Amino acid sequence: MPALSLAVPAAIAGAAYLNARFSIVQDLWGISRSFQFQAELDAIEKADRLNLFYRFEELAKLPAFTNQPFLILPNDDDNVPPTEFTYAQAYDIVLRYARWLKEDRGVQKNEIIAMDFKNKPQFIWIWFALWSLGAVPAFINSNLADTAFVHCAKISTTRLLLVDADIQHILTSEATSALTTPDEKGHAVEIIVFDAALEARIRATQPFRAPNEARSGALQKTPAILIYTSGTTGLPKAAKVNWAKPRSGTHVFSALLALQSTDRYLTAMPLYHSSASVLGVCQVLGPGAAIIVAPRFSPRLQMKYATDTKATVMQYIGEMCRYLVTSPPTPYDRTHKLRLAFGNGMRPDVWQKFIDRFNIPVVCEFYGATEAPGASFVYSRNGFYRGAIGRAGWLARTLVGGQQALIRHDTSTDEPWRDPKTGLCARVATNEPGELIYLIDRANIADKFQGYLGNSKASDGKILFDVFKKGDAFYRSGDLIRRDGDGHLWFVDRIGDTFRWKGENVSTAEVAEVLGSHTALREANVYGVTLPNHDGRAGCAAIGLAEGQHSGPGLPASLARDLATLAKKRLPKYAVPLFLRVVREIDVTGTFKHQKVALRNAGVDPEKTDGDELYWLPSSTADTYEPFGKREWDRIAGGSAKL
Repeated sequence: MPALSLAVPAAIAGAAYLNARFSIVQDLWGISRSFQFQAELDAIEKADRLNLFYRFEELAKLPAFTNQPFLILPNDDDNVPPTEFTYAQAYDIVLRYARWLKEDRGVQKNEIIAMDFKNKPQFIWIWFALWSLGAVPAFINSNLADTAFVHCAKISTTRLLLVDADIQHILTSEATSALTTPDEKGHAVEIIVFDAALEARIRATQPFRAPNEARSGALQKTPAILIYTSGTTGLPKAAKVNWAKPRSGTHVFSALLALQSTDRYLTAMPLYHSSASVLGVCQVLGPGAAIIVAPRFSPRLQMKYATDTKATVMQYIGEMCRYLVTSPPTPYDRTHKLRLAFGNGMRPDVWQKFIDRFNIPVVCEFYGATEAPGASFVYSRNGFYRGAIGRAGWLARTLVGGQQALIRHDTSTDEPWRDPKTGLCARVATNEPGELIYLIDRANIADKFQGYLGNSKASDGKILFDVFKKGDAFYRSGDLIRRDGDGHLWFVDRIGDTFRWKGENVSTAEVAEVLGSHTALREANVYGVTLPNHDGRAGCAAIGLAEGQHSGPGLPASLARDLATLAKKRLPKYAVPLFLRVVREIDVTGTFKHQKVALRNAGVDPEKTDGDELYWLPSSTADTYEPFGKREWDRIAGGSAKL
């Protein structure tokens, strides 16, 4: 018996080691869940019930869920409790909206209807009412105006645009004329501002449930929503999100997070983005949990919202966590009941600070794109996976490893490298960055990637042919990823953000992470700039200073020296940014992605930088950043500065 008592713990310890070393349990879960999900999708498609309205309706009618909360809205005012809508109440409101959309506006099956709303219940009521009619909602970014706003409405092909009264200022005479004036094909858009009077009129009508025929015929590859790309490198594109995506939120990600009907899932992400919609609202429909929709993200109010609403799960995006850990402490930092944080893009320098400050025991980091055919995740209880975006153990790499690959990238052309003799691509070595690609069926590309509405050029640009052999096809992620010897995946950079200097590739994400670790910086946006008489691009960081760090003109001398020391200590020589641009605000998209195009275009010519203060390292031996102005620029332009 003593021998057995010693053997059992040893066996358990050995099994635990093997699991940690080879990720056996995670691999088994991921592989089995993928097969199970596909079987579920096939069954639901065969039953003609892919439309998620059916799951929403089911929960509203099941006695166990009828009076359970579906939508919770936090309030800023301490004296006003959160507003809650049960599943039954939400279902009733959605059907009233459906009547108005059908009878008053004539919405038809498969018709695309554009909506431009901030985070408020009307967004969800319209969304699910459109689904109930078999229509396709197009979620326009509520932060857009002028050309970008008009562009998004037009490419959706909608004839009807519903606009939140709180943002009706975007309906300038120019924008309104551009939308309502018939184009060369006679197409014009009707605009309806959704104000309180219209809301009251709709709520006073009787519910209308469209017959099942209105939702019939939906396939896994049929578009369910149009969700727009962030437009960080140009005008947004309308990604066609098929029914498999919302269903993955309901069936796969809710299981990944072990969501229960008692969970309350808090998101401060905009509902027009797939994070909050597909991986937020759709997720809670799996177990019949509640979705908490904050009106906006606020570092000061985020944990108050979590506390007041009794949230158990919080959704994040990387920069959101950075803002939280650099903001002043609040009384709510540890009064919440959050058991898990789920999201993507949390940088390693923020990860542990976030966990320690807010006492959230589990972080689930997810990687993927709205239109991508694949995804990855890590589930971390101890910070061991800090900064990783996924892990594929030996089992996963052996059984399904052919479904994705990392291929060598040519930074000078921003295209995959191809062998001059064979014309084929090459896989990267362990720990070498490469573009992540996903295998798709060349004969049935639409099964995995539906592309961008009205933009065949952009759609075609996401597909790579003849990669490892003639006739194959892969989806391009547009991201450079590194896989280490243990199978961990690490995000390196977006293609186009990585630049070349001194013959070496510089990762903007790596540089931003290093600079961002300095407590005096609120954030850092890194990019490459062209210089006269120099090849490649020199590194520049647009930096925002933390509160209290910029009391007067000029970068404090001590901080200028600290940043130079930090960069030189932690970065290779070629990656140390030569320039700093001190900005008052760093432009970001509605989902907190840095805008770089305008910064890159302006470069470091003092006449093009809007009066922002510029600094530089005038030589490789300089130990501090020094002011940079017209005289210094002329030195570079004249060829006397050798960088």
